[in-house]
Amino acid sequence: MAKAESRRSGMLLVTGKSAMDEQVTNGSADLCVTGSSHDPASKAKSAKLATRESMSRLTTESEVFDDGTNTFFWNTELRPFIVFKVDRCSSGGVWVGDDDIEPSATMCMNVKRAHTLTVLFILTCALVYVTLLEETPQDTAYNTKRGIVASILVFLCFGVTQAKDGPFSRPHPAYWRFWLCVSVVYELFLIFILFQTVQDGRLFMKYIDPKLGVPLPERDYGGNCLIYDPGNTTDPFHNIWDKMDGFVPAHFLGWYIKTLMIRDWWMCMIISVMFEFLEYSLEHQLPNFSECWWDHWIMDVLVCNGLGIYCGMKTLGWLSMKPYQWQGLWNIPTYKGKIKRIAFQFTPYSWVKFEWRPASNLRRWLAVLGIIFMFLLAELNTFYLKFVLWMPPEHYLVLLRLVFFVNVGGVGMREIYDFMDDPKFHKKLGQQAWLASAITVTEFLIVVKYDPKTIMLPIPFFITQCWILGLVLILTWTLWRFFIRDITLRYKETRRRKQESSAEREMSPSSNANNPITASGRSKLNGSTDPIRQRKA
Repeated sequence: MAKAESRRSGMLLVTGKSAMDEQVTNGSADLCVTGSSHDPASKAKSAKLATRESMSRLTTESEVFDDGTNTFFWNTELRPFIVFKVDRCSSGGVWVGDDDIEPSATMCMNVKRAHTLTVLFILTCALVYVTLLEETPQDTAYNTKRGIVASILVFLCFGVTQAKDGPFSRPHPAYWRFWLCVSVVYELFLIFILFQTVQDGRLFMKYIDPKLGVPLPERDYGGNCLIYDPGNTTDPFHNIWDKMDGFVPAHFLGWYIKTLMIRDWWMCMIISVMFEFLEYSLEHQLPNFSECWWDHWIMDVLVCNGLGIYCGMKTLGWLSMKPYQWQGLWNIPTYKGKIKRIAFQFTPYSWVKFEWRPASNLRRWLAVLGIIFMFLLAELNTFYLKFVLWMPPEHYLVLLRLVFFVNVGGVGMREIYDFMDDPKFHKKLGQQAWLASAITVTEFLIVVKYDPKTIMLPIPFFITQCWILGLVLILTWTLWRFFIRDITLRYKETRRRKQESSAEREMSPSSNANNPITASGRSKLNGSTDPIRQRKA
């Protein structure tokens, strides 16, 4: 049976509705058609409604065949119910008509058990053990840390079992609910840091790691930029080998994952090139932005970033062409098939090809500009946060932040695309996209508060001129494409239609018959009824 990843439907169950309301509200119930009605009229109407709703995704969303194992390796419990045709409300919900409704299909519900009672029981047992059987230490700092960690764990347990599902279901919806709750915790942590003084905020990092809270040593960046150094007889290419560090595979892997998030070659290349321009523009603020020209454009843009984007686009091509046919683990007869099924559990359930089309209308153009801006701001926050909070680049917190954005970025981009591509169905921005945007802005505000002197260092005049020129070009193109060009095209189209209509009236024989040319008085006196123009001719 076919079921796409986007769970839009113009139907609502009537029989068994009360048993399913909570599952639908929590995002833990999926609908799949198992039969059809014998009434051709209702069947045709339902098919027409479904076709109209999914027309925008017809060419971009893959077709999925599932035997009922929507998420898990094993078969979920299938509960049949009756579905009636309904109309869609203005608020996005559905309502059932009262007049002579007939069932249009028999459907089933894949019940995903979130194990809420199991998690609650285990959590209660752990709290009882800590309260009654474990002696509380007399160390105030240790108790404070342990209390904060326990509070976060309780919140994560609640969120993993009770939070609303996102657009992804693989490897498991609970995995993405976990990262949603981590986003909330991280945003609250950033808000706490934002409301501290600069000295207290940096000292607070010592509670996380005693090695933090110490000013970073100054390092020399840039330096000798010769690709071939004739002065070094032992190794003339030592400048190139010095750049071959752990950041090379990190750049490649980072842009490979970003390509899987954005799913567009042009946007990835624009972000990659724009960030190099930002490094050129801000190297007077952060010393580590000062790199050699070949490190910017050859090592970063062409080799690391370009190769990562290329491999990402090849992976996107494979994912868009891959057949999405899912079977339960116990329905597969061979062990090789079972192992393959387990491996494919960590691949997408279905695939949607992103078609951003920024030049199609003003709304999509502004949305794409906003996405590029937020990506660049998040990239800059990586370097500025390390600088203002005194965290060395190799610290594990820096790596954890990157892992965090890898997991939340894909969900956020999918929610942004759904909100931009189908605003009638997705009436509000997704929860993960909202949190990711709030986190990016909060990080930048921390940078501004903790080191305003660095941020306010004046940009060189010629660099300012280049950025002003670029902004003017973008603004000019926006005005021409979405305002001046549209007005001109509408004026030309209106003028062309008027000319065509007037030409049709002149050339139409029926109009000549209905409006004959009257003869002059002299022709009537001469006994001729021909018009003067015809007699002169």
